[in-house]
Amino acid sequence: MKTLQKVSFAVAFAAALVPALSQSTTAHANSTNTIVSTSNMASTAYTRKSATGWTYNLGGTATNMTFGKKTHYLKNYPNTTWHATKKRYIIKKNGVKYLYYYVTNGRKTAAGWIWHGYLQKKSYAHTATTTSSTGTGTYDSILKAAKTQLGKPYAYGGNGPSAFDCSGFTKYVFNQAIGQTLPRTAQAQYDSYTHVSAANAKAGDLIFFGTSASNITHCGIYLGNHKMIDAQLNGVITEATNVSWWHTVGYSRPATLS
Repeated sequence: MKTLQKVSFAVAFAAALVPALSQSTTAHANSTNTIVSTSNMASTAYTRKSATGWTYNLGGTATNMTFGKKTHYLKNYPNTTWHATKKRYIIKKNGVKYLYYYVTNGRKTAAGWIWHGYLQKKSYAHTATTTSSTGTGTYDSILKAAKTQLGKPYAYGGNGPSAFDCSGFTKYVFNQAIGQTLPRTAQAQYDSYTHVSAANAKAGDLIFFGTSASNITHCGIYLGNHKMIDAQLNGVITEATNVSWWHTVGYSRPATLS
């Protein structure tokens, strides 16, 4: 009889313990998807890592974010370059933190939020074959040639004169203005010439952006007073440099200008 009582007690104790154990395993889960932060980022080119993954329309609020309609399936975009301009950290209902990018294709016909793990940075096949030279000329000639291109559209790999990407634009301007050949990529342009401090930078120098000196992702022609002319997703425009989505790495002076 005592043995039966002991067994009954053990069963009752285990039954009481089950709800407690079940609750502890879900203690870190959320009832909603929560936005930790959303911020602009320097436009960065990506391609799909595999044929898996969708872009989404994200809705709701910061404390109750919702995954809306799936918009674009990466399987249908094998050769597309996606330009990430925003990033968002999300804690999903499972309690895990995820990073999403807001991406747009070059023609701006496809866009949406996508988990960053579905993408890989675009590789520039021509990086290793760039050449550079040092030239002479005037600041006025550089600025005049740059302003002549205002309003031209953006195109990844665009060398002009009908469309440009960032380093294609600076390369084209220096060639047109003073006959100087710059390297093809923003990183190579940053690496090839004498750097100048922000205090000594002049209108006509190059300005570079990225996360570090070894990860230059964008460049433009400095105008002074925290402004530049550059080729970005909105085309060749004049814009401010001291804004949150541009992180200035440095300046360079490719030519001896007067």
